[in-house]
Amino acid sequence: MSSDQSTGSETAPMDNLSHESRSFAPDPAFARDAVAQQSLYAEAGEDRLAFWAAQARELLTWETDFTETLDWSNPPFARWFGDGRLNAAYNALDRHVEAGNGERVAIHFEGEPGDTRTYTYAQLTEEVKKAANAFTALGVTAGDRVAVYLPMIPEAVITMLACARIGAAHSVVFGGFSADALRSRIDDAEAKLVVTADGTWRRGKPSALKTAVDAALADGKSTVENVVVVKRNGEPVEWTEGRDQWWADTVETASAEHTAEAFEAEQPLYILYTSGTTGRPKGILHTTGGYLTQAAFTHRNVFDLRPETDVYWCTADIGWVTGHSYVVYGPLVNGATQVIYEGTPDTPHQGRWWELVQKYGVTILYTAPTAIRTMMKWGEDIPGQYDLSSLRVLGSVGEPINPEAWMWYRRVIGGERCPVVDTWWQTETGAIMISPLPGVTAAKPGSAQVPLPGITADVVDETGASVGDGGAGYLVVREPWPSMLRTIWGDPDRFVDTYWSRFEGMYFAGDGARKDDDGDVWLLGRVDDVMNVSGHRLSTAEIESSLVGHPAVAEAAVVGAADETTGQAVIAFVILRGSAADEDHDAMSETLRQHVGKDIGAIAKPRKVLIVPELPKTRSGKIMRRLLKDVAEGREVGDATTLADSTVMNQIAADFAK
Repeated sequence: MSSDQSTGSETAPMDNLSHESRSFAPDPAFARDAVAQQSLYAEAGEDRLAFWAAQARELLTWETDFTETLDWSNPPFARWFGDGRLNAAYNALDRHVEAGNGERVAIHFEGEPGDTRTYTYAQLTEEVKKAANAFTALGVTAGDRVAVYLPMIPEAVITMLACARIGAAHSVVFGGFSADALRSRIDDAEAKLVVTADGTWRRGKPSALKTAVDAALADGKSTVENVVVVKRNGEPVEWTEGRDQWWADTVETASAEHTAEAFEAEQPLYILYTSGTTGRPKGILHTTGGYLTQAAFTHRNVFDLRPETDVYWCTADIGWVTGHSYVVYGPLVNGATQVIYEGTPDTPHQGRWWELVQKYGVTILYTAPTAIRTMMKWGEDIPGQYDLSSLRVLGSVGEPINPEAWMWYRRVIGGERCPVVDTWWQTETGAIMISPLPGVTAAKPGSAQVPLPGITADVVDETGASVGDGGAGYLVVREPWPSMLRTIWGDPDRFVDTYWSRFEGMYFAGDGARKDDDGDVWLLGRVDDVMNVSGHRLSTAEIESSLVGHPAVAEAAVVGAADETTGQAVIAFVILRGSAADEDHDAMSETLRQHVGKDIGAIAKPRKVLIVPELPKTRSGKIMRRLLKDVAEGREVGDATTLADSTVMNQIAADFAK
């Protein structure tokens, strides 16, 4: 959004979608027994810090109780529960065993080829203790950093918790990143150890991982002293004697006796790098006590978790923050049973996810809108072949979900009975910030709705003043929250400049948002995804929703391209459904342009609609809109190494140039 444009009435409304007025009241039976209750808002509103202190004590085990909830004497640098002491791995593992729940399943692992492993809490605790001893023997001590470059296998969870157990911060790097990206993160964190695998499986084929580690460390000038390698798929690996160690020879042979040491609540837990298009990556630092408190609180209440009976599945990779908070820490701190899956949704067939839901009796499913829209494109007859009756709560994460996808998710996957929680949060926030609460909130398709208890999120205008109901602007957080990032690793000035300089005393999330007439929040995507067309602000998410609302469209991605006349022009890239793909593309493009014009208004009508067979997506399923923007503005396409299929952009660029 440009600084000279007003907010509010110029933002295209979504009322045309006829979903804002639609809401789904909680099922009375569900609401009666729901984990979350309306009283949480009142408790948090009465005394926010006392509320978070109570959650910290209820959800976590502290070796030394804290006496101060929040130290905000040097904003924006926060200390939560600062004089308390605890251990993250003990909270995720040992205490469940000590409470008599050691035989409860912690992880059902399913590999892409169909291999499986199941770990009880007792077994997982033993494996983490062995890894902690092995890493210690390799010279890793409290305060060191460990780079983790692994696929979605149990060893990834074991590694992260072993680091937490000995007080070393882990830095997980997504397995799809290049050797250069891995090296830049190793260097920034000054990692002492790298844990990787020979490879993984991807759409039925073996894929190498260690080769990237070898390339990243080839010059011998990094801080890395050892590389521990998990044998996953038998890919041939080069070996550096003295540096490289097999997991089987180090971790599996280590002692299973280990006592977790308690660390102060502000002990660094992990660094997670946000990927930027230019410049040095930002190492987001999260610490222990506050992060675990909010991760556990949100996981329990947003998903209505009942650890004795639920089987939970978050489909995110551990390379992203969702995998940290809602695969590793939140679920295990809460004693949940969960599914971890290595592969893609379409291997060996497009019903793979639903097959796993049926196999393990999954009750809670948390996934991304991109995945949901992909399933829509494949057709509802595929999930219709499986028994999904075990599901009782559905979640969405990663980007704003368009109302059509929300409705499909609820109807086809949830059988019209499951609450859908559309969650907003970020790598930087550490845990969910805005979301409905199942059993409490009357849900609206496509809206994240209300800040969670204890969170003071707001939508403000250019001056930092709150917008009224029906207004639009910038999403901010007005007060510190427990799981907030503490800084950018090694660069506190950048932390202040990036997140706290736009509005005085407020964290600026980088997202646009608006409030509907009820005051519920609708996310508009990143601010740079809010286009300024002839002085009117248009959300790419709203135009994408309009396009996907047309029966011929399966998926859509919209970008704003520089235009001398209008400032920006709307450019859309769409995938058609089934037989619609065989229709005349020029005619269909014009039909879709007119559809958006009628749906939202003439100002939102795309200058060009390009029909494509695929959209550029990362391996985690996110659409890389910056690459589409490169094409739309006639630039050479930027770095496409993180794409699941890097050849997609070649075809799109060629088609656009015609």
